[in-house]
Amino acid sequence: MRREPIDPVGLAWSGVSPRYLKVRLLGWLISSFLWLALLGIPLILRLTGVWDNFPPMPIAWALPGIVLVAAVWTGVLLPRQVAAIGYAERDDDLLVRRGVFFQRTLVVPYGRMQYVDVAVGPIERAFGLCTLKLHTASPTTNASIAGLPTAEGARLREQLSARGEARLAGL
Repeated sequence: MRREPIDPVGLAWSGVSPRYLKVRLLGWLISSFLWLALLGIPLILRLTGVWDNFPPMPIAWALPGIVLVAAVWTGVLLPRQVAAIGYAERDDDLLVRRGVFFQRTLVVPYGRMQYVDVAVGPIERAFGLCTLKLHTASPTTNASIAGLPTAEGARLREQLSARGEARLAGL
């Protein structure tokens, strides 16, 4: 995995499963199609003559055009976004990183973890993946790692829970 400028030196980052890209692409295709269909309705109604005066023709063309441009841009970025997701386990904390343009590295101390949750949706289940969620004392902490193989998610849940309990016992 490529080292980013904000990454701590000397860490071995683990990435998510390559199958997670398929999950993200499937979600992207479904949402793009729905938005294009929804915002294409005024254009279809305008072209068929049902709405003769509203909306004006440039707006009727612009709505699906904007959705199409946004969908293509998102589709181009998805492989890089998935490749940028990673995590690293250290002795006292877990680091989670993500982001292509706006990179973020989150450090979650084991002693601050209240519980570790593994969630699986229907699409993730079909691809054998899960999402690991770390809950801390801070409600603003959004530490999650999506796209983990289910075996790795279960292993991390058990290991992080054990490490969290050991750190809490020392307080």
